[in-house]
Amino acid sequence: MFQLLRDGEPRTRAELATVTGQARSTIAARIDQLMSSGLVAPAGDAGSTGGRPPVTFAFNPGSRVVLAVDLGATHAHLAVTDLASQVLAERSATISIADGPDAVLGWVADAGAELVAEAGRPLTDLASVGMGLPGPVEHSTGRPINPPIMPGWDDVDVPGILSARFDAPVLVDNDVNVMALGEHRAAWPDVADLLFVKVATGIGAGLISDGALRRGAQGAAGDIGHIAVHSAADVPCRCGNTGCVEAVAGGRAIARALAESGLDATDGTDVVALVRSGDVVASQAVRQAGRDLGTVLAATVSLLNPSVIVVGGQVAEAGDHLLAGIREVVYQRSLPLATQHLRIVTSQTGRRAGVLGASAMAIDHVLSAEAIDAVVG
Repeated sequence: MFQLLRDGEPRTRAELATVTGQARSTIAARIDQLMSSGLVAPAGDAGSTGGRPPVTFAFNPGSRVVLAVDLGATHAHLAVTDLASQVLAERSATISIADGPDAVLGWVADAGAELVAEAGRPLTDLASVGMGLPGPVEHSTGRPINPPIMPGWDDVDVPGILSARFDAPVLVDNDVNVMALGEHRAAWPDVADLLFVKVATGIGAGLISDGALRRGAQGAAGDIGHIAVHSAADVPCRCGNTGCVEAVAGGRAIARALAESGLDATDGTDVVALVRSGDVVASQAVRQAGRDLGTVLAATVSLLNPSVIVVGGQVAEAGDHLLAGIREVVYQRSLPLATQHLRIVTSQTGRRAGVLGASAMAIDHVLSAEAIDAVVG
């Protein structure tokens, strides 16, 4: 019954009884239980057809809050949201994931507690924590698994460390999976098949298929940054192989190539700044990175047949040059049937994709049927 009310539409007891097929007395008892938990609240009177108008009830998303955490190689974005993923407070900071779990998670715990207070809520209102990490994660345990850019993080009990600080369940996933979930829920809820591609220091993808996030057998689905491309045959990658698309089309790789041509660039932020300033060499480099990435995505389109490819991440902020390169190759190399209605677009949620996805992941956990039964049982 509660899952019906999650859409926010006010309903009367009679309407709930009709939809669920349960007795009015059962509906009344369960409404009382949900109201005592704060998850459901009265929503005014329904229209009357004679006599006293019936009271309606609706989901109360403000009853609790969640903490959403998006960690990248060099950035952190935190947000406190209500149970409908409405952002109540947020902050961004520069960090280094290579500083290790003690330093980074300690900072996250302190900053998260401050942000909950900034949102005007006590920590007892915190229902859950959702987090995205820039590396492979075993979703069932929330532990990073051999993350290439996260020294000291392998098999660390991230949920255990944070739940001890917050006394709340902690959900952890790969950052691009979380971004895909955030973009899908916020911008494309009616699209069943979507591929979210993050182009930043590294490159990765999150896959929405049949309306649900797909992680693969070991949680490694979407690791497209380490697919080989011919243009990078001899270029070493941080994963230990050569020829990975990330080694030529990632933000740091583009910056390195620009630095070799005499431009002042060390990372993706510098690349974006050069493109926005009108630098022709930087614009051409980003467009070529799009073409290199497009060769990988063309194969992905043939395999997965998404309706929408959303390109996000730091380098996507360079504008249309990256997208133009991707489109050029994908539409040329993929079969017409797969691209007939395919849209390739930039992220609508921008830098909020990660925290919106982390919020949705945390909310789905605490508002699942099993969790609600435990709360009101």
